[in-house]
Amino acid sequence: MRGLLGLVLLAPFAIGLLAPGAAVEPPPGDPVFRFTDPDITESSGLVARDGLVVTVNDSGDGNRIFTVDPATGDTVGVTRWQGDATDIEALAPAGRGEVWVGDIGDNAASRDHVEVARVPFGRGEREVDAPTYQLAYPDGPHDAEALLADPATGRLYLVAKEFIGRLYAAPERLDPDRPNELSEVGQVLGIATDGTFSPDGERLVLRNYGQAAVYTWPELQRVAQVDLPRQQQGEGIAISEDGEVLVGSEGAGAEVLRVDLPVGDAPAAPPPLQETDDGSGRGPVEIERQLWPWALGGVAGLVIVVVLIRSLRPR
Repeated sequence: MRGLLGLVLLAPFAIGLLAPGAAVEPPPGDPVFRFTDPDITESSGLVARDGLVVTVNDSGDGNRIFTVDPATGDTVGVTRWQGDATDIEALAPAGRGEVWVGDIGDNAASRDHVEVARVPFGRGEREVDAPTYQLAYPDGPHDAEALLADPATGRLYLVAKEFIGRLYAAPERLDPDRPNELSEVGQVLGIATDGTFSPDGERLVLRNYGQAAVYTWPELQRVAQVDLPRQQQGEGIAISEDGEVLVGSEGAGAEVLRVDLPVGDAPAAPPPLQETDDGSGRGPVEIERQLWPWALGGVAGLVIVVVLIRSLRPR
């Protein structure tokens, strides 16, 4: 009984600590287009290059990418390549007219290696024989949905989709004949669903379902973390050559939005330090605590105590 009452007395503290900060309405975003192609139902990666947008469906689809005209949202090209997909989740720029496609999803953490393919995009239908490379983690399998390519070096990076995200680097030169072992670089935004570099290679941007984080590169110092517009299931982010930031979502007829992120030359000032890092990236985290969670916890604890006392009274 004493132990139970002790737990009850801790209720307000637990509720106060676990309750989120003040609710903030996410920024609306500026609509750019909607996917009109009924075959694009689970857009899980974005690349914006050459005045076009490239996307790919995630798990369940085959080896194909869609080239979309952002002026209309219509699909103007589809590229297919050899092999069978396991769980494609991401795209990254690979030079003019090409993208890296990441078959890197692993929800069950059971794959001994994942794969990336270098695939051309553009207008028209085409089938190609795409160069494909195997990647292996040094510490066992991970699920990942973010694939990035450094525009300065071309080197590939993956982000493990975990509560504390981990960034892994591929070898500078990929061997097509054997698995290429990844190396861990550092901790980044948790539950990352996509990511990209800025065109100048000085910023690395990651997103999850509700936020985006901006890091300096290669220092990996977080300089901003901002809310993203509310979407059905946000799994895409891209930065065009002129710095326009686009975010996309799964869902039939999903809308692609333009958002403002500090990915230019001047880094954003970090938020005031109010609490230590939460493990989702490097840098301070600003959390606004309010009194209502503590009051709610206190009332809940008092009600439970009264109910317990009444139930234990002798009849």
